[in-house]
Amino acid sequence: MGRKRHKKKAKQGLAPGSLIFTGVQKMEEVEYTVMEYDEHQVIEHNPKSIVEINSLIDTSSKTLWINIDGIHDESVIETLGSKLNVHKLSLEDILSVGQRPKIDEFEDYLHIIVKMVMLDQQDEIEDEQLSFILHKNILISFQEKSGDVFHGVRKRIIEGKGFIRKRGSDYLLYALIDSVVDHYFLILEAVGEKIETLETELLLNPEESVLAKLHHLRRETLELRRSVYPLREVISRFEKIDESFLNPDVRVFIRDLYDHTIQVIETIEVLRESASGLLDLYMNSVSNKMNEIMKVLTIMASIFIPLTFIAGVYGMNFDNMPELHYKYGYHIIWAVMVLVFLGLLIYFKRKKWL
Repeated sequence: MGRKRHKKKAKQGLAPGSLIFTGVQKMEEVEYTVMEYDEHQVIEHNPKSIVEINSLIDTSSKTLWINIDGIHDESVIETLGSKLNVHKLSLEDILSVGQRPKIDEFEDYLHIIVKMVMLDQQDEIEDEQLSFILHKNILISFQEKSGDVFHGVRKRIIEGKGFIRKRGSDYLLYALIDSVVDHYFLILEAVGEKIETLETELLLNPEESVLAKLHHLRRETLELRRSVYPLREVISRFEKIDESFLNPDVRVFIRDLYDHTIQVIETIEVLRESASGLLDLYMNSVSNKMNEIMKVLTIMASIFIPLTFIAGVYGMNFDNMPELHYKYGYHIIWAVMVLVFLGLLIYFKRKKWL
């Protein structure tokens, strides 16, 4: 699928609730997928327009999962919001990419924003804003582009495995957020492997190129922390949401999801400390390398200082030096210098300085 890169739109000076897409357009056209199901049947729809989706909303009494890939078209978001009586501020948050994960409870619907994190083809971490609107039997998910972490949920719906088709849209919302949180573990595993690789490189060859990788890794862990920390508050509030939105039977699953989120946060903290420790390791490795160089230079200087002294003494221009006119004086001085050189080498070896 082709992708476009556009300059972000500014919202300064606009009234609250102004529907302006502030992100980067990542798809040519908006794509829709709908799964309509109950305990006995599942139907997959591929509507071509928002009109077909509105028709499904009017006629279906089953659980509807409406997934929208591409949120750059403000008219689509506004039309769907008007159909379900979604507040303008919620629609504004959907279009404003870069929102902090949060949960808002309204009279007729529940609005949740989370960060979905994935690895691109170069194994670089990329995040995407993911918005949900829970309205009675309808769950709408808004993504910036196609491609997500919901393959397992779709498979369970189609095959009828587990509780998902026996429960409503609230359980579906839990299942999708759970998929997002579970995928964090895969990302953290990849980050942990990067840290181990960098640690080995730093021990063997602490160069500036490795330092650049380390700084990039620290930025990635910081972005993960920013994405996950607010999610703890979102899930905690989700568990306490009114029973008109959340079936009491689903709360036990959300508590388990909260535990997973805490585990993710703790793992991120460990990785952040490990990444910071790698910086100390780099500085220590560079310092040790410099110390080794200085040790070699110091030993070389220590060896040549007595030789320089001998050469300096016999290089003085005095006529009455005892050894100056001796027949074998030159050879004797060389022999003394070689013996001094070898003696110092043996001494340094015994001291284990070489």
